[in-house]
Amino acid sequence: MEQKTDLLEKGAIVQRDRETYAIAPHIPGGVILDVNVLRKIADVSEKYGAKALKLTSAQRIAIVGIAEDKIDAVWEELGMDKGAAVGLCVRSVKICPATHFCKRAQQDGLTLGLEIDKLYHGMELPGKLKFGVSGCTNSCAEGWVKDIGLIGTAKGWKIVIGGCAGARARVADLLTEQIPQEEVIAIINKIIAYYKANARKHERIGMMIDRLGLDNVKQGILG
Repeated sequence: MEQKTDLLEKGAIVQRDRETYAIAPHIPGGVILDVNVLRKIADVSEKYGAKALKLTSAQRIAIVGIAEDKIDAVWEELGMDKGAAVGLCVRSVKICPATHFCKRAQQDGLTLGLEIDKLYHGMELPGKLKFGVSGCTNSCAEGWVKDIGLIGTAKGWKIVIGGCAGARARVADLLTEQIPQEEVIAIINKIIAYYKANARKHERIGMMIDRLGLDNVKQGILG
């Protein structure tokens, strides 16, 4: 019998049983303002016999245990975008509640994070890339172990790069700090452009920094 594999074009990841799949609708920042979205996910999951719903580290709700011949119907009824759970691309933008909801936040991380998600989610890159956007130094979105981390302070945004919590764990390096919110996207564009131009295939930002040297990378990004 042919062994099933991930169906990237369908946003479907084969499960341990090698028979069923998990899909993860994209929920930017993990924020749902309309509870009917939750009802739809629950109703569609029940209708098509999902085995479980799983809250993911990328702030999505994975629908686990879908039969292959039901994947298209599930997506059609959900009417939601696919989360970029696999591939050499921007996988996720993890966002804390920030000044919209959290009493400790010092910067508007939710607005910034949603803008980043809109601009970059799913963008193809030399390797996988994850963002973490936190409104204060508690860093609830774990920016220090993300490829690009944004951490709010009283004086603006601290931008760190090269973090990873995977098999080769790495704490991010400080790129710059005290950046006004309106200037953050321009710096991210420079980081992405440098990464595209200088990284090897499958090389994450931290690996690129270790190969090229932090001073060289900072100079290349900031000039």
